Amino acid sequence: MAKLLLLVDIDHLGRSGDIISNVKPGYARNYLLPNKLALVADARTLKMQARLQEERRVKAIEDKKEAEALSATLATIHLTVTVKVDQEGHMYGSVSSLDIVHLLKEQHGIEIERKFVRMKHPIKEVGVQTIPLHLKEGVNTTVTLKVVPEGEQQS
Repeated sequence: MAKLLLLVDIDHLGRSGDIISNVKPGYARNYLLPNKLALVADARTLKMQARLQEERRVKAIEDKKEAEALSATLATIHLTVTVKVDQEGHMYGSVSSLDIVHLLKEQHGIEIERKFVRMKHPIKEVGVQTIPLHLKEGVNTTVTLKVVPEGEQQS
């Protein structure tokens, strides 16, 4: 496959303005090119590269500022979720990254993307958990989640 110029940021592939050559031909032919996410890198598109990289640099600065502000807010947040448990205290089901996204929106009005929540495994036990978040431009933070059994007093 020929080299491609990325027009937008694509996770695990590159940023806008990057020239990539390590993409599978079918992915480029069936997804990147038809959806106008990339162009075949030729003399005409290489002139576009500098403009795209400058736009990406400006956007990266804005994204980092937004992510740092969001990080400061998220670090102070304590989420609470009530779950059903059996007589031995084992949870029915689990709390996933999608549940964390919904809790943030419902309890605090903060919308984040699911991919920002970096849980290795869904939570399957009651108690207080620290949930790592990886925001845009490499900004990391955490939120605290309290998993409370149904019927127990919340504090």
